[in-house]
Amino acid sequence: MSLSAAEVKKIAHLARLGIEEENVAAYAHDLSGLLDLITQMNGLDTAAVLPMSHPLDQQQRLRADVVTESNQRELFQTIAPQVEEGLYLVPKVID
Repeated sequence: MSLSAAEVKKIAHLARLGIEEENVAAYAHDLSGLLDLITQMNGLDTAAVLPMSHPLDQQQRLRADVVTESNQRELFQTIAPQVEEGLYLVPKVID
């Protein structure tokens, strides 16, 4: 698929990109090459290809879900500016 200079200018306008007039032909060539590659890829049969989340087929390293800190709620409420019935009181910020 070959893009014309007018189509490249329209795409640039829609994307709000500023393209110098002397670069329009180069952009048209590059974008046409990308569209040709996408057309080739769409023609491939990928029915037997399993989807993957990572190209290297690695697993996420996870840490153990272990409690590492003690409950300090009472301590934090003693230093809070305003507390009522175990709840923090904050100023109203939305009318």
